[in-house]
Amino acid sequence: MQEGKNEYLASNDMSDSFSNFASIERIHKAGERLKGVAVHTPLQKNKNLSEAYACSLWLKREDLQLVRSYKLRGAYNMISAVPEAKNGVVCASAGNHAQGVAYSCSKLGIQGTIFMPATTPKQKIHQVKMFGKEFIEVRLVGDTFDDAYAEAIAYAENKKLTFVHPFDHPLIVEGQATVGIEILADMQEPIDYLIVPVGGGGLVSGLISWFKVLSPDTKIIGVEPEGAPAMLTSLEAGLNTPLATIDKFVDGAAVKRVGDLNFAICKDHLDQVILVPEGKVCSTIIKLYNEEAIVVEPAGSLAIAALDFMKDKIKGKNVICVVTGSNNDLGRMDEIKERSLLYEGLKHYFIINFPQRAGALREFLDQVLGPNDDITRFEYTKKNMKEYGPALVGIELKNKEDYSALIDRMEKKGIVYLTINSDPNLFNYFL
Repeated sequence: MQEGKNEYLASNDMSDSFSNFASIERIHKAGERLKGVAVHTPLQKNKNLSEAYACSLWLKREDLQLVRSYKLRGAYNMISAVPEAKNGVVCASAGNHAQGVAYSCSKLGIQGTIFMPATTPKQKIHQVKMFGKEFIEVRLVGDTFDDAYAEAIAYAENKKLTFVHPFDHPLIVEGQATVGIEILADMQEPIDYLIVPVGGGGLVSGLISWFKVLSPDTKIIGVEPEGAPAMLTSLEAGLNTPLATIDKFVDGAAVKRVGDLNFAICKDHLDQVILVPEGKVCSTIIKLYNEEAIVVEPAGSLAIAALDFMKDKIKGKNVICVVTGSNNDLGRMDEIKERSLLYEGLKHYFIINFPQRAGALREFLDQVLGPNDDITRFEYTKKNMKEYGPALVGIELKNKEDYSALIDRMEKKGIVYLTINSDPNLFNYFL
């Protein structure tokens, strides 16, 4: 146990003690600590995805981990390796890391204080409390991970407790790297592409550390949500660069700043970063549920969502996608469906000025709306005695190609309309 103190806590500069990336020996030690704690999750060849992308595609199912994400690996590895942790630990998390820390605290009999954004889905908060039982206290702070992180750091320093970082610490990286141990142990063929979701960078930097030594020909592709491209922004800038704002929808991967240690590893060894629109993430969640009976959270779908953006590269190749987590809140499904429809071009919102006369709406339904078009929302935005009354109209199409015909019919009828989808300010105001 003392080794954790000497090896990792003596230096203020973690990159110095880490020497480029984690050694195979330290990752093996992490694997030993995790025996009997973390589940060896399956590596499954997926027939449908393999056929769709003309490749051989496997899913590394970390969504089937004990806490339904890979985060348990890093959390337990650090808490069990640092002697001071027995006095109590603190962490900040949007959900999955918190569950890993909570489970570890309960398993090791250690008290933990967990800071989470107030925007964290209720399902994740419930899971944290369930895994941690009487050993943890949850504190909801701020709107983003970064808000919770600042509060957690201050609390840990004030109470002189061990802070368990969600991604920016060698022991965390080494714990996450054990995903790589299992992949190479289970895979009998050479791996051409390993596709990995990226939030703060703990998982991808751990996998780089393992693969670049033991499978150096494997291309490692990181995937970020389009609304939170912290790693790509930093790589393009050549230094770790915080984002001013982020889209928090893909909460498990939405951070304003990646870890310094993680960036240092990725800067030299990550082969590519792909950005995936949040709407595509939602379409992937729905498709995986409907076609594969796999439940994933937004961050957990990132690797699979990226396949459309690399379909030419992966033809005929051996590809592994890491499915990082399944902690999805059913209360978000309406939003997920809506974002998917918008992304796929199947849902459109308009402000339409209807003449204030009898039969105007009926004419719209009979002469403008297509046979497969469906009005999913209709409400007058202003009621008055003027000749025209504006209404908010949501229309769902069966095929995105039907949109141009709908616009043509509106214009031929002389209908005055304003599209909302393409204007973020109007969209946020009305919806």
